[in-house]
Amino acid sequence: MTELGGTLRAWRDRLTPAAVGLPAGHGRRAKGLRREELAGLAGISVDYVVRLEQGRFATPSAQVVAALARALRLTADERDHLHRLAGLMPPAAGVLTDHLPPGIQRVLSRVGDSAAAVFAADWQMIWWNPAWAALLGDPSTTPPALRNFARDTFGVAGDAPVLSRWPVVSDAEDMKDAAIVSDLRRATGRFPGNPRLTTLIRDLTAGNARFAALWSSGVVAAHREDHKVVHHPVAGPIHVDCDVLTDSDAELKIVLLTAAPDSEDETKFRDLSRAAPAART
Repeated sequence: MTELGGTLRAWRDRLTPAAVGLPAGHGRRAKGLRREELAGLAGISVDYVVRLEQGRFATPSAQVVAALARALRLTADERDHLHRLAGLMPPAAGVLTDHLPPGIQRVLSRVGDSAAAVFAADWQMIWWNPAWAALLGDPSTTPPALRNFARDTFGVAGDAPVLSRWPVVSDAEDMKDAAIVSDLRRATGRFPGNPRLTTLIRDLTAGNARFAALWSSGVVAAHREDHKVVHHPVAGPIHVDCDVLTDSDAELKIVLLTAAPDSEDETKFRDLSRAAPAART
């Protein structure tokens, strides 16, 4: 077993199923998470986890390392150590990150019936919960590179939206669009030269006239709440409130969708959530 494999095993053993929102089950022999549970949370195969822990593969990609760090709820120091064990440079300070700190993960595990998702500074989706998948469709069927809300909103070369499988109508589309552009402008100042962010803005500017106009205008806008109607193919129209919370350290955006208490919309929402898939990254 390599140091990478041994460290992954130790971190897996210390994390209980309850800590990541999984049922413990009966007759459980594993002290912490099972390999298949870690694999599911990280979005990789069980065989991949086995090979990493047994030292038969010691050079995972940066994307896999980031997914493992989120799944294992690592601190920033632990995340950096995992990168080094994998032969990778840790993310530098001030660099756009997809890492979810343990504190944010604890908050997310306690949002109850809300549909929740987390986006990086460039609006790249990095996490969602079962209620989100039930309400808008499961993002896991979309390639990770396409899970970007800005790209989804404006489109490039006529691309159809992929983060919601059915229509979602905002009460304030113009304000929402301006806020996304403003967020990306702020991100370029916070994370100058980031390749993923630079490529996104280049693609949107070249491929969408509305984005290009907003970008050239130097728009600065704040829009952290909205009301939307989700036209669900099974449940029908569901009215939800949308609130966006921002983590100032990494510019992570936590998006919460909730229905009014004791309403027909809340009943529809809860019925959908009962059969929802597991939370994913």
